[in-house]
Amino acid sequence: MKKLLLLTLLSLPLNAQCVMCYRTAHAQQSARSKVLNAGILVLGIPPFLILAGFVAFVFKHDTPNEPED
Repeated sequence: MKKLLLLTLLSLPLNAQCVMCYRTAHAQQSARSKVLNAGILVLGIPPFLILAGFVAFVFKHDTPNEPED
């Protein structure tokens, strides 16, 4: 399970853009398109951190219950 999660995270492209963002960045100068890409990444960081925190919480508390004698 951990290998599948790691493989999924490594396969995500870091500079993915929607079509509208791509066309806007392509129409602008190189410096402005880099700033737009950085802004997209900055806006994507909080959801990824929330997801990572949730996954870490699940893995930390994913211990089987031992039967009581």
